Amino acid sequence: MGLRDFFSARDPEDYEQKADAFSEAGKWGKAKVEYERALGRLEKTSPWDDGYRHSLREKIQRCREALAQEHRQTAADLIEAGHTEDAERYLALALELTEDDRLLEVLEKMRQALAPIESEMIQMNPTEPAGLQSTPVEQPMIKDQDDDHFRALLGTLPDEIEAAYRSYGQSFKSGYLALNRGEFEKAEKYLSRAMEENADPRSYIPLELASACLNMGHYERARGLLEAFLINHPDALPAYQLLCEIFWETNEFELAERLLSSLPAELSQSVAAWLLRGKTFFRAKNYAAAKSLYREFLKTYGWDEAIARQLAKTHEALHEMANARNLYLQIMQQCGSCGVQIDPAIKQKFADLSFASGLNTMEILELYLSLTQEIPENAGAYYEKISRIYESRENHEQARRFGLLAEKFGDKKKQERKTLDA
Repeated sequence: MGLRDFFSARDPEDYEQKADAFSEAGKWGKAKVEYERALGRLEKTSPWDDGYRHSLREKIQRCREALAQEHRQTAADLIEAGHTEDAERYLALALELTEDDRLLEVLEKMRQALAPIESEMIQMNPTEPAGLQSTPVEQPMIKDQDDDHFRALLGTLPDEIEAAYRSYGQSFKSGYLALNRGEFEKAEKYLSRAMEENADPRSYIPLELASACLNMGHYERARGLLEAFLINHPDALPAYQLLCEIFWETNEFELAERLLSSLPAELSQSVAAWLLRGKTFFRAKNYAAAKSLYREFLKTYGWDEAIARQLAKTHEALHEMANARNLYLQIMQQCGSCGVQIDPAIKQKFADLSFASGLNTMEILELYLSLTQEIPENAGAYYEKISRIYESRENHEQARRFGLLAEKFGDKKKQERKTLDA
């Protein structure tokens, strides 16, 4: 989450999009981490958005259940291979994750079946302390696919920085890959090692290490790394952004404002700098100041989608729903006029705000229909709203049809959460 991802994963929707990709690939652990980060960001930036909160919680639980199933299967394989202690650990993890009564019953039975096996093993090896295992020293290991991933990540960076990152060695490579996978403890360990191996004060390693520390809540260390980094790189906007993140997390909003007022002239009027100022006001709950700043930008410099999104979110925080809805509509129209695919999250925002205000038009109905294809995990909720729109228009036959679809997809989602492989 350092230089490469500057401003790319800071809103809940960005974390959710990354999580969805992991989920589609069956990487449930990574998906769970990103969904939880999306939920955490939502609680801080849009605490009023109950519908989105509920959706994220459902996705998190889906990942937890899938992980629990994976751990159950791993435990079963370990038991068959005679590795009962390792199996016990996986069973314990599965028990912590699942809320499925049937799976809980299966897991408890597996644990009970393990007890006599472990007792027999202790009797056979009375002098060997239970659970004693030699732990191999972890070494940085970069497989071919990791090399490909590393090259792909570096390919998004400026040439000078890409060359520097290639020169930092294997510890940096391991840490950088771990950072981009969300494995922050591992990232901190390897990036710290890389800093020791590369003593150049102009190194970019502190920026990446600070990002790992920030994600782990090690704010003081991250702040120290970034302030030292800026001495040699005063034009590095990502470092200012990460420092702002620290000040936001610690509620030191005046420090964030002071930092942004010290930006070099070549950075101070960039879109990124305006966003940082606006987000600082927003995080401080000074919504009126954030609204004024975003409007000033649009009046002075013209349309910018990133600014417009933040202004719409600010209108929501101020309960100015009509203004928010109009802005989301503008964003959709701008995307349509340029031939760019409209972000489904923007579609849902506009549709939900319209629906909540009683604007149950066919346009909104069609948006919900398209969303059933674009965000299929929420199809049940969309069909429910389509049914209610038809009902408000006294089309009872279609209302009944889509009501049945809503029930069907709602039942399907419940069943997915209770899937149990025999």
